[in-house]
Amino acid sequence: MEDFLFLDDQLTEEERLIRDVVHKFVEGSVNPIIAEAYEEAKFPEYLIPKLAELGLLGLTFPQAYGGSGVSAIAYGLVCQELERGDSSLRSFVSVQSSLSMFPIFTFGTETQKQQFLPKMSRGEYIGCFGLTEADAGSDPASMKTHAEKVEGGWLLNGSKLWITNATIASLSIVWAKTVQGIRGFIVEKDFKGFSSREIKKKMSLRASNTGELIFSDCFVPESHYLPGSEIGLKAPLACLTQARYGIAWGAIGAAMACFDVALNYCKERKQFNRAIASFQLVQKDLSRMFLEIIKAQTLNLRIGQLKSVGKCTFSIASLAKLNACREALKIARMARNLLGANGISLEYSIIRHMQNLEAVFTYEGTDNIHHLIIGKHITELDAF
Repeated sequence: MEDFLFLDDQLTEEERLIRDVVHKFVEGSVNPIIAEAYEEAKFPEYLIPKLAELGLLGLTFPQAYGGSGVSAIAYGLVCQELERGDSSLRSFVSVQSSLSMFPIFTFGTETQKQQFLPKMSRGEYIGCFGLTEADAGSDPASMKTHAEKVEGGWLLNGSKLWITNATIASLSIVWAKTVQGIRGFIVEKDFKGFSSREIKKKMSLRASNTGELIFSDCFVPESHYLPGSEIGLKAPLACLTQARYGIAWGAIGAAMACFDVALNYCKERKQFNRAIASFQLVQKDLSRMFLEIIKAQTLNLRIGQLKSVGKCTFSIASLAKLNACREALKIARMARNLLGANGISLEYSIIRHMQNLEAVFTYEGTDNIHHLIIGKHITELDAF
């Protein structure tokens, strides 16, 4: 897609290089196989070593923990390019980095950081994030999962639902209620009393591994308790802020993919002896899509700059996620319409992106929740 506002001029050479490397990887290794993976509802796990080799897992963390220490903008560009391929790849990297490695880095001990983060950055350990429950989605404070202090550790009971990477994860970052409040735990897959199952029959994020985590008197040793999580619910919400930032970039990546397909199709598709791109209503749709993508790219870039200097608040992250997901879904639907009957075929990527964006629109905070977060910021009144 054309860099209409010359936003590349705002990027460093390293940021452009990282983006271009990921773009090439997606073009060569993801796009040729992702439609089949989507249709078969199977996550392409064999891509994980390549993602790790490219340094995309834990990209922003210090080198001492296996990261590359790159900028927030570089991470956003990675998310953008991965989701141009498919939301499943971006979701995997987001969960690994923002929702699994981030809480260990932020709330864990030095021993925990050294034990887990380098292996996670190499893709040897896969993580997942256990917050959502069947009856606790937008209201995580109402979670039922609880942890009881016992000799040498904790007993964990409950379940988590709609968890990305659930059945392929080596460890889960699990949030549970205790008598002191909500706390975080690192639960390894071989802990007694822990099990997981995959959710089938999804019509969105079909190429993503999604499942349920189940804890039945699961013993978690004290060494796997996250002491920094003693700030309570603020801890998992801080993780969501990290994830929402990446989602904002990713959703626009999907929108860019849809726009490119629609534009090329409309230039080639002829009706009434002329390319349909020459019709006024088609140009109107293409112009609207182009405009919203550029606006979102500009917003994401500015928020990335703020994040790099520690000024990206949770309200700002909500603004980015709200805008990107809303506009990306509109763009996908407009693009699908421009392709007519071909718009529902997996021979083209639009219907796959559109279906995926239905889930991205909802997870990590629904559209309504983000409106309320921004509304509270504006009015200083809580509508929850």
